[in-house]
Amino acid sequence: MKWNYFFMLATVFVGFLIFGFSENVKGPAMPRIQADFELDAFQVGTLLSFNSIAYLLACTFTAYLTRRFGIKVVSVASFGFMTLSGIFIYFSTTYTGLAGAYFFMYVGNGMLEIVLAILSARLFVKNTGTMMNLAHFFYGLSSIVAPILASGLMNVTMGGVLLDWRGMYLIVMLLSLIPMIPAFASRFPADDFQAENRLPMQTLMRDPVIWLIVLILSFGVVSEMSVGGWLVNFLEKAYGWSNADASKMLSIFFLFFTFSRLFLGPITDRIGFTVSLILFGGLSALLTFIGLVIGEPGAILLAAAGIGIAPVYPTVMAMIARRYRENSDTAITFVVTLMGIGTVAGNFIIGAIITGINRIVAEQAGAEMGVVRGMQAGYAFIGICALFCALFSFILYVYLCKQKEVI
Repeated sequence: MKWNYFFMLATVFVGFLIFGFSENVKGPAMPRIQADFELDAFQVGTLLSFNSIAYLLACTFTAYLTRRFGIKVVSVASFGFMTLSGIFIYFSTTYTGLAGAYFFMYVGNGMLEIVLAILSARLFVKNTGTMMNLAHFFYGLSSIVAPILASGLMNVTMGGVLLDWRGMYLIVMLLSLIPMIPAFASRFPADDFQAENRLPMQTLMRDPVIWLIVLILSFGVVSEMSVGGWLVNFLEKAYGWSNADASKMLSIFFLFFTFSRLFLGPITDRIGFTVSLILFGGLSALLTFIGLVIGEPGAILLAAAGIGIAPVYPTVMAMIARRYRENSDTAITFVVTLMGIGTVAGNFIIGAIITGINRIVAEQAGAEMGVVRGMQAGYAFIGICALFCALFSFILYVYLCKQKEVI
């Protein structure tokens, strides 16, 4: 039993490590990809949105697959998808081919996240907020290293050939083979789990709380994930930073992000999940707006915004695990699927804002100023999402207070 628990923990923790790598190497790679394929900001936003569409697709069928085949089979399959995607990315030569490879990778990512969320909800029955944040701490841990690792690997020459972003993705995604070992060795609780009193989806959809959770998580995740996709681009285009320096700032963001989850996790169990979400979302929004107003010297505040946004996702997962204990897989699938729609819209909106403001300002103040203002406006939307995360958390708190069900 002890060894099985160890293997399950290893699957969760190492799984989140790999998830962090696959998600956050794209920051340093995106400017290179944009240059190679001559893409504008809207096309970059579209590419990132394809990721969210693939993630959304995976969310629609993963819970069914886990009930049909067990978490072991689905987790191994998701790691396999991610490994294959690195090979596909390496051989992509067109924008369409790259978009297809990214789509394939995020199907694996989406499957993995649902599996890890369901397993965590059933595994961490005590100190749920602390353990959820600890599990997601490993995501942040790899996210700290990911930008620097990606930037370094892209400049490595092997056999006289520069790895560049294609070789970097190949190496990073092959790491997905590692967590297959504890996944194979584990006997997951989901394999024998039979939920008595399982709520049908129609009943769940009539609960106002689940819809508020969807809004909180959607705005929070858009704000969180957009930093990984846009911070390096923002610092390079708006302030003229080098790719290496901008990648280091992204790593600083994930440094704040990671240790926030480690140290703030126990606080969520003490002050309550809903109050925590209000404070965390508000802090992230405040730091983002102040950082943009100050300008280049305030870049560190954009990184510090990770302190606030980091605990949002695991805290929401802990809230779901607590409120929907016997129906966690159904609730997680519903929430994360709708969250995927929000992330698709978020990346489209950011790309559209940057492109639109760029063109408007460029006509009046020149192309250089158009780039700066466009990037500033797009990044401001990230702060707005964090603000809405806090706002809907407050609405949820008021509703739960009236129901005397504050979580």
